[in-house]
Amino acid sequence: MDLAFSYNFPAIKGVQAGKEYFVAMCPLHIIPKIFLFDEDEIPAKHRAQRIINKNRIPDITKYMVENHTDYVFSSLTASIDGETVFTPVSETEAYEDIGTLSISLDSKFLINDGQHRRAAIEEALKINPELRDETISVVFFLDEGLRKSQQMFADLNRHAVNTTTSIGILYDYRDQLSILTKDVVDEIPFLKRYTDRERVSLSKNSPKVLSLNHIYNANLKLLSKTKGNSVNDKEREFVIDFWSTLTNSITEWKQVMNKKLTPSELRVNFVIGHGILFESLGIVGNYLYEHHREHWKKFIIKLNEVDWSRENTELWDKRTMINGRIQKNNQTILLTSNQIKKQLELELTNKEERLETTFTKGASK
Repeated sequence: MDLAFSYNFPAIKGVQAGKEYFVAMCPLHIIPKIFLFDEDEIPAKHRAQRIINKNRIPDITKYMVENHTDYVFSSLTASIDGETVFTPVSETEAYEDIGTLSISLDSKFLINDGQHRRAAIEEALKINPELRDETISVVFFLDEGLRKSQQMFADLNRHAVNTTTSIGILYDYRDQLSILTKDVVDEIPFLKRYTDRERVSLSKNSPKVLSLNHIYNANLKLLSKTKGNSVNDKEREFVIDFWSTLTNSITEWKQVMNKKLTPSELRVNFVIGHGILFESLGIVGNYLYEHHREHWKKFIIKLNEVDWSRENTELWDKRTMINGRIQKNNQTILLTSNQIKKQLELELTNKEERLETTFTKGASK
């Protein structure tokens, strides 16, 4: 191979399963050029596994551009079908695995892991060209004819475990609502004791009552925000005050706090022990914040008079529960918040009235 007409990367050589592989540092501006994503160039058997979800790319690009001084990307993993030469910096044993990886210009590259990062890098460079000389590590595997690539894709993803939404919130120190949610949990005694900071779905025997994700979603609705929105001091103060008032107004929560009721018994016997209620209460809280800002607490306190029992089918059947099982989706969240508002004698919005009309007609059939 003519090294003058090749890609040359500083690299480290390793061995897995008896076969050599290489970890190289690639400038970002090189990534879109060598890792082309032309589906016509990818063998059909590989395409289905590598269809890009284009909705993910803007979020990754935004993350990279807005945090250009402290973004973090893990390595790309790619297969090479082409001629390669590894030249160590020295023949001595201590340095024989450190050197330069040369790859012929006519080689084919196929990303096994990281196609969304590759697409986001391309978009980010259009917005901020100054990123061009920063680097990302790429793990190269040699794969003549790309015959092993499909199995590599399966192997790389077989043991991958996605982090839960709750852990994402727990580790997020950029999103202001994530930070506020964690502060709320730390400041409110009931939430501090009974919030699961890692899981999203709680088992029936979980010693916790709600997850960090439940509180975060409730806060999104409470402030009518989306992820990434800013939170001002007045909103922050309201959110903390809301949760403090709420946790002191739900009789069943106080019984759990006082060890008179277990979290498991709460879930089995009351709708107020399920995530759907937190989001519905967030909607109610937002309405109070917008329409009863000076007197919202008196309405929240009245929640101690609501019958949250799952046996109270008149209130919760077909809204919160379907065939006796708690059902959480956008419609049941809204129908549940409507019911809470009616119990508090709050006026429904026009949109909520229309939903009630449709619900009533459906329930009467």
